[in-house]
Amino acid sequence: MPLPETHPLLDGRTADAPLIRAYRGDRPQQLPVWFMRQAGRSLPEYRELRVGTRMLDACLTPELSSEITLQPVRRHGVDAAIFFSDIVIPVKLAGVAVEIVPGRGPVLEHPIRTAADVAALRPLEPDALAPILEGVARTVAQLGSTPLIGFAGAPFTLASYLVEGGPSKDQLRTRTMMYSDPHTWAALLNWCADVAGEFLRAQVMAGASAIQLFDSWVGSLSEKDYIKRVAPHSKRAMSALRGLDVPKVHFGVGSGELLRAMQSVDADVMGVDWRIPLDEANRRLGGTVPLQGNIDPALLAAPWGVLESHVKDVIDRGRDAPAHVLNLGHGVPPDTDPDVLTRIVQLAHDYA
Repeated sequence: MPLPETHPLLDGRTADAPLIRAYRGDRPQQLPVWFMRQAGRSLPEYRELRVGTRMLDACLTPELSSEITLQPVRRHGVDAAIFFSDIVIPVKLAGVAVEIVPGRGPVLEHPIRTAADVAALRPLEPDALAPILEGVARTVAQLGSTPLIGFAGAPFTLASYLVEGGPSKDQLRTRTMMYSDPHTWAALLNWCADVAGEFLRAQVMAGASAIQLFDSWVGSLSEKDYIKRVAPHSKRAMSALRGLDVPKVHFGVGSGELLRAMQSVDADVMGVDWRIPLDEANRRLGGTVPLQGNIDPALLAAPWGVLESHVKDVIDRGRDAPAHVLNLGHGVPPDTDPDVLTRIVQLAHDYA
């Protein structure tokens, strides 16, 4: 099924937006900028809205998910919204018992660690995606010419949460399964790829103008293991968008050594974390791929003069790439002063 005629990319709203032009390899006059985790804990209006509502419940209440998505666009003047959700939402919608534990993150009631556990996983039914479709549609109706980015967690990161039972610094159980039971591993990652792909496709069909696939834990892998045991499944997730002409961004934390391999999963744009400069990332990718990134989130709390110099350096290094979207090298820390983000947007628009 192609994009509906009323989609923002087809009806004239977002096709020429600076973000979409940059994602497609063009350099608009104004450098586009948005921030991963721009919606959420750093905003006082978000904290006020969330009182009495659990995280995943907010994600699945269309009125709330839409309003939270719009808040940073109003406040900061960013060039894109990213749909407010969580990478475990499609897992939850497929029937897996998972909740966000404050101060820890997603925690599963029953981790997935055996072939029987994987076989018991159920597909993500289309009807379960109704609150996502409504939330996206509500948001797009108010964004006008500002594009909405949809997102999902990549199969390896989803599998890591499922196997570990929660966040993990080194994904030891996950990587042990990858080596010790490759058939169960492949089945689990195929399941993760399918729920992620369905989640992405639903957001696009409801009006998202681009998508980003997050691989938060991919930095724990060697290039060899990524190529052999993970990349085919990330490509499977991306394949859910076949026939839909939307830009696809791929981002991983600690992924500097994996950029070429990650781009090979049909990504149009590569997100770069703060560990390598953008000109080096461009060199590793052969100078052919638009880049997104990569302000160091730690510098958001530095004196403005230090941060300003860093942001200008990131912009200057990004000029080597075919196109550049300014972003962070990961998400906005919860204690960030929102006014700092607004100043970065103004600086990016003026300086570039």
